[in-house]
Amino acid sequence: MTKKFFVLALSAMLYALCSSAQAQQPAKIPRIGFLSGSGDPNTPGFQIEAFRRGLQELGYIEGKNIFVEYRYVEGKVERIPSLVAELVQLKVDVFISGNLRAIRAAKQATKTIPIVMVTTADPVTDGLIDSLARPGGNITGLSRLNRDLRGKRLELLKEVVPRISRVGILWDTSGAPELATAFRDYETAASALKIPIQSLKVRSSNPDLEGAFRNAAKGRVSALVTTRTAGLVPYPKKIAELAIKNRLPSMNEGSEWVEAGGLMSYAASDGDLFRRAATFVDKIFKGAKPADLPVEQPTKFEFVINLKTAKQIGLTIPQSVLYRADKVIK
Repeated sequence: MTKKFFVLALSAMLYALCSSAQAQQPAKIPRIGFLSGSGDPNTPGFQIEAFRRGLQELGYIEGKNIFVEYRYVEGKVERIPSLVAELVQLKVDVFISGNLRAIRAAKQATKTIPIVMVTTADPVTDGLIDSLARPGGNITGLSRLNRDLRGKRLELLKEVVPRISRVGILWDTSGAPELATAFRDYETAASALKIPIQSLKVRSSNPDLEGAFRNAAKGRVSALVTTRTAGLVPYPKKIAELAIKNRLPSMNEGSEWVEAGGLMSYAASDGDLFRRAATFVDKIFKGAKPADLPVEQPTKFEFVINLKTAKQIGLTIPQSVLYRADKVIK
């Protein structure tokens, strides 16, 4: 009896020790890989700030119950495959990016790591997902609807510059098919508005922006549209300075260009999209599969005007246009 009692007591003690050890095992802290197409380690930019805000709203604190591995393209698009590979090798639990090349590279690099995208492309047409409602595979996220807004940008530009003679489309010809699509979309919209356009092409590896503006002057371009492409994203300030120097009203595909000195932008709110991207990460951490998470579209759009730039180029913005702006920089 005493022996039996001793065995039972020893078993109970060992069970308690095992349970205690298991209870003390630290829970695995999830790790996110974020590849940013803009910003750098010293100035991460508003996209990362918005994503962090979204995480905080959901109760995540970096370094405490979540880790984020940040990587930055810093204008060197040729580094994208190696940066993606680095994050995949780290075995991050979720990969997130707003850079289309990075999303494509991640899709090729892994079939298992969930990918959350914030893309300017049409993700179905470009083969990233099967459908918006049922993405399939390991990619989900948000679409900026950038393509659908190109005609509206030209309409606004014509309202601000009624006597517009020719619009220059500044775009990156680095070979990705969606870049040529961007120019064709503007070409179609401009034709409907009876606005002549001129292609101002640069190569993403080493964009000759001064050369593009010289071509604009030769072609008597009277206004500019800057596309949000990988080769141009690192240079909003330089492009704004060249546009001001050449007294060209500019329409841009993101508010960061206007903050840097561009005249106007009309686009889905990136801040809202990247904040919402955090909810996809949260759902995935809680067991949802990217294949089953519908891709969402923008609910908030921003029309931003820089009055300081308007003054510098000697342009008066019609009051009717100013009333419709979501933000006016004075």
